[in-house]
Amino acid sequence: MLNKKSVDDINVKGKKVLVRCDFNVPLKDGAITDENRLVAALPTIKKLIADGGKVILCSHLGKPKGEPKPELSLAPVAARLSELLGQDVKFAADPEVVGPNAKAAVASMKDGEVVLLENTRYRVEETKNGEAFSKELASLCEVFVNDAFGTAHRAHCSNVGVTQYVDTAAVGYLMQKEIDFLGNAVNNPTRPFVAILGGAKVADKLNVIANLLEKCDTLIIGGGMAYTFLKAKGYEVGTSLVDDEKVGYCKEMMEKAERLGKKLLLPVDTTIAAAFPNPIDAEIEVSVVASDAIPADKMGLDIGTKTAELYADAVKSAKTVVWNGPMGVFENPILAKGTIAVAKSLAETDATTIIGGGDSAAAVNQLGFGDKMSHISTGGGASLEFLEGKDLPGVVAANDK
Repeated sequence: MLNKKSVDDINVKGKKVLVRCDFNVPLKDGAITDENRLVAALPTIKKLIADGGKVILCSHLGKPKGEPKPELSLAPVAARLSELLGQDVKFAADPEVVGPNAKAAVASMKDGEVVLLENTRYRVEETKNGEAFSKELASLCEVFVNDAFGTAHRAHCSNVGVTQYVDTAAVGYLMQKEIDFLGNAVNNPTRPFVAILGGAKVADKLNVIANLLEKCDTLIIGGGMAYTFLKAKGYEVGTSLVDDEKVGYCKEMMEKAERLGKKLLLPVDTTIAAAFPNPIDAEIEVSVVASDAIPADKMGLDIGTKTAELYADAVKSAKTVVWNGPMGVFENPILAKGTIAVAKSLAETDATTIIGGGDSAAAVNQLGFGDKMSHISTGGGASLEFLEGKDLPGVVAANDK
């Protein structure tokens, strides 16, 4: 899965190239409110333009569930991409995606020109990886490039199905970077390798915990899922979030860590409050207590100060760090201290630091540490499955080198 043809390995001059991008951007009243994903796609698009390809872009946007919804049209993306690229991006406004507009636009393309297709999820077959739509997409091109890591864990027409009907299927620069960083971190890390897992539920990270325990030297647990581990140790956790069905699993994982000679770090103290903040960013009264002294009527909502120091120390000697999931309710300034401490420790280390998408990516960016990380994954679900050691259909489908 880690040795795929990239845009640097293919010749696209004079050829029609279909590029699956991730243009799933937030829109408000038809305007794009965050264009990070557009900017991230530019290097691959510019490379294909410079190499003389006829560049046909496609993406999904939101969840139209197989029917054309004007508010989820990619028209605003075409307009903004034209500005970012400094050249016209022709928008093929077909409700059926591959329709008369798309076919006419592609037929008249010159080398270096760009066309954007309509939202691929206007077609009900897209998410079912239907054969007919896969063939229609493939009929537009000779070469396929997948640069959308965010959907790599799903087998859809526009990232997997299409590859069965084209001669050449490669990955773009964004996908290549994800494979290099996440793939190598998990399969071939420079040691010591420290993995930090947070977030609310143990259930979401079961396989990740099991897989990373085998690969890393130190596994750090924070966030809501830590309380299930603390309960597994026999501690009183008060009204903290606990997954009672997974207490046994947490015990197994602690035993597994011991058996494998791995360090498994749990919070030694915790920030508690009477209840979950409502609204989430409301002022809230908190105190810090030892992890084995949480009062029965209180709830843990962030790691404590000693834990933050312990975790920051563990990062200092690392050569590779992977982080997925915040340490507490980081949306609340009072409960963001643990997450900030971990982010800061990653920003200050010279280790390779990889943020595994989702909430941890949002936290790192919001807290202003984004530019200090080696790599921030663009896919939440996809990066989690990568960390689980699963094969991602969207990566597997590309040609091997």
